[in-house]
Amino acid sequence: MSMTNEQNEASSHVPPLIPTQNGTLELHDITIIDQGKLRKAISAAALGNAMEWFDFGVYGFVAYALGQVFFPNASPSLQMIAALGTFSIPFLVRPLGGVFFGILGDRFGRQKVLSTTIIVMALSTFFIGLIPSYHSIGIWAPILLLLCKLAQGFSVGGEYTGAAIFVAEYSPDRQRGFLGSFLEFGSISGFVLGAGLVVLLENIMGSAHFLSWGWRIPFFLAAPLGLLGLYLRHAADETPAFQQHVATMEKEEQQQSDKISFREIVSRFWRALLVSIGLVLTTNITYYMLLTYMPSYLSHNLHYAEDRGVLIIIAIMIGMLFMQPIVGFISDKIGRKPFVICGSLALLVLAIPCFHLIISGKVGLIFLGLFILAVILNCFTGVMASTLPALFPTRIRYSALASSFNIAVIIAGLTPTVAAALVDSTNNLYLPAYYLMVVGLVGIATGIFMRETAKRPLRGVTPSAANKQEARELLVESYEHIEQSVEDIDAEIARLQAQIEQLEIRKQQYVDLHPKLE
Repeated sequence: MSMTNEQNEASSHVPPLIPTQNGTLELHDITIIDQGKLRKAISAAALGNAMEWFDFGVYGFVAYALGQVFFPNASPSLQMIAALGTFSIPFLVRPLGGVFFGILGDRFGRQKVLSTTIIVMALSTFFIGLIPSYHSIGIWAPILLLLCKLAQGFSVGGEYTGAAIFVAEYSPDRQRGFLGSFLEFGSISGFVLGAGLVVLLENIMGSAHFLSWGWRIPFFLAAPLGLLGLYLRHAADETPAFQQHVATMEKEEQQQSDKISFREIVSRFWRALLVSIGLVLTTNITYYMLLTYMPSYLSHNLHYAEDRGVLIIIAIMIGMLFMQPIVGFISDKIGRKPFVICGSLALLVLAIPCFHLIISGKVGLIFLGLFILAVILNCFTGVMASTLPALFPTRIRYSALASSFNIAVIIAGLTPTVAAALVDSTNNLYLPAYYLMVVGLVGIATGIFMRETAKRPLRGVTPSAANKQEARELLVESYEHIEQSVEDIDAEIARLQAQIEQLEIRKQQYVDLHPKLE
């Protein structure tokens, strides 16, 4: 019986073989990361991600205003659901953007694709601020809003995965969790900036002026943010891992042989695809439930003062900013799996108690319930950017990760709309908690199924270090790991030989029972 490469790796602790020029891993084969280039890479990736979530933050916090501007003839509940639906529908095109930009990223490089996605993202966000109201142009208003959101969804399909890969391929092996956490640090910062700006403008302008035209201002800020992000990304060099990959393509025939179809990706890397989908579902559903849906839940369903509810969410997100790098740093020491499993267990056990606190109506208890959910969310966001890129080899990393990531995001992106519809149709305020409990089960299965990636090189490339001393230590560890792997293989061979001997004995016993067999 034959086994695929992925099945072989799933049944063994031996890591994929690392290609070197002479077949032996030596000190010069370990990549020493330039710290200046590393800082540029993290800044460029994090800013683009911050801009993506700036839009999500603004959209989530002005959903009530957009509902009145673009769907004025609907009831307040339908306005909210319609506005959140416009937020969710673009997730359907994210896989298309993921496949499109993923193929380009694996062929032409990460840096070029990320420069393109940030342009599309900035322009589509900016144009939302220019759309006239329903009273001015009728049905064309929500149609134009949807078209802008579809353009956003297409570009975002290649944005997060490309940024995560960019940071991961630049990061030294021992710091990938800590440095990768700054990608989500950028996400949360963008969310805080967007939400804080909405609160500030509404308090300065008043609800009437904000509803009339003030809601457009945050979307206009996408243009300068996009230009700054484009500048940083254009100034950053291509990742060392991708450069190493390109260097191995000595001629066009080899480049052609490196191509792989999506069907082959599914058959050979099914385990990595499932882990990617599971982790993205767990993280993003929790993210959207807490940071996108919860402001509307507090004001619309709990009738909590809108400005106070927003301030609580902003305070929660600021707390998450401080937790984010701590989780990433610890994950470099103890691994990513413990955070995924513990966070998922906490989600399963604490979702109902957290919503019991939120529903209480008391400020302190509401804050405590949301804060517990935020800490749980940090367990996922702190390790996701370092875990996902390590699942696939360099030559298919962008396309495989973008495809699986955005398939999961389709489901996750429906969270605000589905949660709002379920609560309004059933009047059951605990339904979001049940939703999160199911997500916790998905996370537990994912954590058990995934292989540990901390302190290991990315698949298909040589180890990377922050300095020469760390490179020497990595070399020693690699030799020790190879020795252990050889011992494990020898033990496995001995076990299989023992099984073969037992089968030979059984075979002979059956032969002895048959008069015509020898």
